[in-house]
Amino acid sequence: MASILARVLLREGAADISLKIGGRLARRTLPFILLFPVVIGLVAYGTAWITGLVEYVTPDTFIKASPAITFIAMLLLQMIVGTAVGLIGSVGEELGWRGYMLTRLIDARIPYPMLISGIIWGLWHLPVMIAGNYNSGPYPALSVLLFMISIASFGYIIGRMRLKTGSVWPAVFLHASWNAVIQDVFDAFSQGKNALLWTGESGILVAFALLATAWFISRRPMSRLSNRRIA
Repeated sequence: MASILARVLLREGAADISLKIGGRLARRTLPFILLFPVVIGLVAYGTAWITGLVEYVTPDTFIKASPAITFIAMLLLQMIVGTAVGLIGSVGEELGWRGYMLTRLIDARIPYPMLISGIIWGLWHLPVMIAGNYNSGPYPALSVLLFMISIASFGYIIGRMRLKTGSVWPAVFLHASWNAVIQDVFDAFSQGKNALLWTGESGILVAFALLATAWFISRRPMSRLSNRRIA
């Protein structure tokens, strides 16, 4: 809403928002979009489950099968259906974060625009975290620090995808896919008093998995960083 209002008041139009699909390059991101949260989940949550840091518990669902089959079925369901449903919310966020704020930081020649945009994105969530209503672990200060690491790293990954493809849609889909898979599957299968310490968006293992991924991606050349308009 803020980004739309800014466009209207400043008479900027919407040509740079990149609502086009972005061509073959954007479509080729689909496997990454669907598999990225699965890989992060298996590495971070899988480590927590195997080591006993977090309990693996099968939630009560409409699927009546063994724990392994239930997990796989829920994972596949959320990868497709959950991502599609999640687009409703992620479109709203990404029109602002990657569809407006990131490009304006670049226009203003702010150093490290993808990192800065991720930090701002994280700060936006902090009031509900501090209030204990969102990803608040047993140690609030640590939860805030880890959440900022997670969200800044994830923001870098999403921002880079948006700039490289020239389209906001990959960012929208990746945001929706992350929420559907991590929050509705991996979080749902994780319980215990230390679940939010090790897993979740403010968990130690998730934060460092995202940080390592962002670092790895940052080592690859970004040929289209200066071209943030429609592909």
